[in-house]
Amino acid sequence: MSVRRVACQSVPDLPHATWSNALVVGQEVVLSGQTAHPATRDAAQAGKPLGAYEQALVVLRKVQALLEAAGGGIHNIVKLVVYVTDIADKDEVGRARRDFFAQAPGSAYPASTLVAVSALVFSELRVEIDAFARLDVDLRTVN
Repeated sequence: MSVRRVACQSVPDLPHATWSNALVVGQEVVLSGQTAHPATRDAAQAGKPLGAYEQALVVLRKVQALLEAAGGGIHNIVKLVVYVTDIADKDEVGRARRDFFAQAPGSAYPASTLVAVSALVFSELRVEIDAFARLDVDLRTVN
């Protein structure tokens, strides 16, 4: 089975990282958990921290960019795992998901799990998302 690392200019692998942002394994695209960093750090330093809605949209756009670099799109996402540091943010994350997936009209929503966690890697982070996609699946064709 072929495996390739996804190269994405807008979401580059960090030279010191011990992980890959995205791998294509056969027809499956597996993404590492994505956060809104460094945008969250920059906003916090400017005194205008990003809320859960804004963070979720930044993260989903990163997921989209990685999928497009892999040769797919948001219609190929089959599963999301969403981690939030405050379960009260679930409605804002849900709103961001609805707004984001509205750009793929007619698509079914991917399967999803939402979990509250005690913390993420940086204190200003409120949302992290894992995404799983298949290039041979198109959720626009789901009945």
